[in-house]
Amino acid sequence: MRLTVLGGCGGFPAAGQACSGYLVEHDGFRLLIDPGYAIVPRLLEVTDAADVDAVLVSHGHPDHCADLNPLLRARAMNDEPPPALPVFAPPGALGPVLALDRPGMLDDAIALREFTPGDRLEVGPFGVSSWLLPHWVQNAGLRLEASGQVLAYTGDSGPSPLLADLARDADIFLAEATYPWQVPGDVAPYLSSARQAGAVASQAGTGQLVLTHLWPGTDPDEAGRAAAGTYPGPIAVAVPGLVAEPALRGE
Repeated sequence: MRLTVLGGCGGFPAAGQACSGYLVEHDGFRLLIDPGYAIVPRLLEVTDAADVDAVLVSHGHPDHCADLNPLLRARAMNDEPPPALPVFAPPGALGPVLALDRPGMLDDAIALREFTPGDRLEVGPFGVSSWLLPHWVQNAGLRLEASGQVLAYTGDSGPSPLLADLARDADIFLAEATYPWQVPGDVAPYLSSARQAGAVASQAGTGQLVLTHLWPGTDPDEAGRAAAGTYPGPIAVAVPGLVAEPALRGE
């Protein structure tokens, strides 16, 4: 299993960056998770739009799904359009994005498959378990398993005891960490800090922690220091081009 980060900004893309977007590959299958603002140009640097095999969306905020529109356009406007792209998302999450084009324009480009957080899915070689995690809108925490390897992803989530179940013994824990040390009180039920992400990773016994969804302007080194205070393992910050693969424990 191989994770390539296309973007990791929360809210909106900072200069030269992109919002949430993650390409996960296994046995030649390419799964795009959360096509947020500005990820398509970065995706096209590593693969053709027609070569994406499926898309999985954690929730309907545009910094996690807005670039589904240009991805579908790139496929639909191809001289030889590929088959409809399977797109998995919570109910109603993609309505605003799919309404951007004239009615019917992208109908042949997408095979929408809605799921309820809590469902278990099969997406190519990946077995996907999902959890309903606290956010302003319905948000699915996602745990992908293939050939004994595990990637866990929070989407956007406030504090929840379910996070430790999501991340239990995961090889890679891709965790929302909008703020380094402390989440402001008015949004604390809906978002997390790097320090909190580190605590979950430590409790869950994860192999690698990748911090994502940092607010634009956040110092990534500070986020890493905050997580290191609660998690002793390897820590990275999600920036375009970062590649993470499961490593043998103890390496």
